[in-house]
Amino acid sequence: MKVFLATTCVVTSTLLIGGCATKKYVRNTAAPIQAKVDQVGDQSNRNSQAIEDTKNNVKQVDEKAQSGISAAQERASTADQHAMAADQHAAAADQHAGDALNKANQATTSADQANRGLDSLRQVVSNIDDYKLQSSATVPFKFDQYVLSPEAQQDLDKLVDDVKPDRRFFIAVEGYTDSTGNRQYNEVLSRRRADSVVEYLVGKHDIPIYRIHMVGLGEQKPVDEGKNRAARAKNRRVEVKVFSADQVTASLGGGAQSSGAGPAANTPR
Repeated sequence: MKVFLATTCVVTSTLLIGGCATKKYVRNTAAPIQAKVDQVGDQSNRNSQAIEDTKNNVKQVDEKAQSGISAAQERASTADQHAMAADQHAAAADQHAGDALNKANQATTSADQANRGLDSLRQVVSNIDDYKLQSSATVPFKFDQYVLSPEAQQDLDKLVDDVKPDRRFFIAVEGYTDSTGNRQYNEVLSRRRADSVVEYLVGKHDIPIYRIHMVGLGEQKPVDEGKNRAARAKNRRVEVKVFSADQVTASLGGGAQSSGAGPAANTPR
């Protein structure tokens, strides 16, 4: 019995010693492996972080690239718009240039016509001495009035009947007032009186307006220097004078025919 117990104790001790040795061995063997595993884990974590950083960098680069592409596209679109606007401006400039050329041509034509008109006017002016006073009439007016009376209209009718057969003539219409009132008002009133005569000649008798020369002289050139009512009545007037060159032209034409020459070169047509 004692031997059995002793044997049991020995075996148990051996097993305990062997188990402790085995655990120590296992620990000694597993420690480097665990360290390696931990090292691999750390490396894996670092790699994952690096991959994540790379992804973020790639994303940032992609965003910058997209932004750059968008900006480039926007600049390209703006450049296209500017190019289209420049084309439109160029077309408008061409149109304006064409219009300016047309206007220049029109101005040249107008200038040529004006030069021809000026030459004609110079010819008329050179013969202004040919115009002689043919007839005249004095149209009276009531105080502060500028309406033609029936008698004044009859006088103008007779004057026009005498001048209508003429071809080369002009009519001078001069309006006057008396000295009553201020000078500025009298000048306006004298022009209104002259206008009444001109309107009657043009509207009633179809006298061309370019043949009439009108002026209002107010209280200037009084026909009577008196201060009484009769003198003032004489000064309230419009003087109508007809100047003609037909008699001079006729005499020149007669002389040319007698000498075998044609009509005078300066006779208006």
